[in-house]
Amino acid sequence: MEVEINEGSVPPFYREVYEAICCKQEDRVQTDVFQRLLSKTDLPVAVQNQIAKHVDCKEGFLSKLTLYKALALIALAQQGKHPSPKLLENFTQEFPKPNLGELKDLHALGMQPASGNPLLLSQTLTELLDIDTVQVELIPEKKGLFLKHVEYEITSQRFQASVYRRYSDFDVFHELLLQRFAYRMVPALPPKRMLKGVLTSTTDREFIEGRRRALRRFVNLVARHPFFSEDGLIKIFLTFNGSDVQNKLRESFKTAGDEFMTCKIATRAKEYLPGDIQAKFSSSREMIRNIFNSFQKLRDQAERMAVRSVENATDLLMFGRELSALGSDTMPVQSWASTNKNTWGTMRQSLKGLSVEFALLADKAAQQGKREEDDVVEKLNLFLDLLQSYKDLCERHEKGVLHDHQRALQKYSVIKRQMMSATVQSKEQVSVDQLESRIVQQENAILTMELRNYFSLFCLHQETQLICTYLQITAHILGAFVNSQIQGHREMSVVWLDLQPKLSCLFGASNGMLPSPLTPQQGNWKPPNAFPN
Repeated sequence: MEVEINEGSVPPFYREVYEAICCKQEDRVQTDVFQRLLSKTDLPVAVQNQIAKHVDCKEGFLSKLTLYKALALIALAQQGKHPSPKLLENFTQEFPKPNLGELKDLHALGMQPASGNPLLLSQTLTELLDIDTVQVELIPEKKGLFLKHVEYEITSQRFQASVYRRYSDFDVFHELLLQRFAYRMVPALPPKRMLKGVLTSTTDREFIEGRRRALRRFVNLVARHPFFSEDGLIKIFLTFNGSDVQNKLRESFKTAGDEFMTCKIATRAKEYLPGDIQAKFSSSREMIRNIFNSFQKLRDQAERMAVRSVENATDLLMFGRELSALGSDTMPVQSWASTNKNTWGTMRQSLKGLSVEFALLADKAAQQGKREEDDVVEKLNLFLDLLQSYKDLCERHEKGVLHDHQRALQKYSVIKRQMMSATVQSKEQVSVDQLESRIVQQENAILTMELRNYFSLFCLHQETQLICTYLQITAHILGAFVNSQIQGHREMSVVWLDLQPKLSCLFGASNGMLPSPLTPQQGNWKPPNAFPN
């Protein structure tokens, strides 16, 4: 007889897990949420399937006591025991606590997908951005004067972990993500360029900094993806401190396989798709192509504004230096050439002191350029990276899944013709049997391709929803743009206003300073004439 599991026979942790992942409206746990919980256990897929087999999932839900049973099986399986109801019958001690990571991370399991239809996602942009924030900082290692290689310090807020990675680690991670999630948006990596010689050129430094920013965007998009974020690959990449992270990643992928093989509803994806899915796919693809083109133009304009701010900083600094050089000129003014008593000498001293204010103005302009680059251009680039990954996904769908399906159908047609020819010509039975076997194999291959095609469309539908969710980032970008302009103009205006009274000495003690011109809003405004007749 199976052991009786109730509230009093399980550790408090079991109840905490239930509270974290249960559907509040139904007071039950969705089967899909439970499957994601299983994937966090790091148990082999075969063991996970055994546990799922022994769990009663009526109507797509688990009751509280059923979840407790599953948690007990998970904990015992993690101790190396074979999970089965018989194991629970003979277990007389207190049930062990399963290793499921941090309890706070379990709340995210209930975020995907929406109840009732696994095709629909329910995350808001805020929820996606809150999954994790990953910092990527540059740590160059040098051997003498020559660059040995570049390392990056990766810090995950979610996992409270800091690890060191090379570009080659990113490369392997990216390659495995594409194999594991072939039907999802996997952002592209920035290009790799081997650096030779002494790192002194501005171009090389700009390239390294640009690559660091691109890698940061890549890892944040991956870490915040609702399906990638709960996968073992991302956890290993962000937390593993061993000497060979690449082999660790490969081992994890071999254990898990690709998403089609591990997703419980992959073979039933067609059931959840709308009848006009191909038309919806074409329409969404066109819409996102137009959005991409518009955001690309916005990014280009924002980059030009940031560059102009930096150029303005350089111009202001040079302007101040020229004033200082002018004020430092010691050449005396001949008495016959000056109508006023040593006026130029007094003005030169004042001009020399103005270089400090212009240096401060240049610094404020440079800060403005950095704000525009960090707060506006980077956000636009982040969204563009995501949009580009959607375009790449569409191409993989057409050139990969659809192409393989068509090729399998053509091969099937060739074998069928060979079979018909062999039957008509009364060839040997062995040859006919081989052709029949090949036909069966090809029919199975075609069936698999069809299932993968529908699963690819299923994932595309979900990725389109993610793009639409991320469209709300437009408000974040505009807010950052407006705030950066307000802050920049405010800081610059303070320096300009401080500078204005200091110009009075240029016009002598009689307070001959030119009055401030009226603004257009004050009425009767005319452009000031700096050289009145």
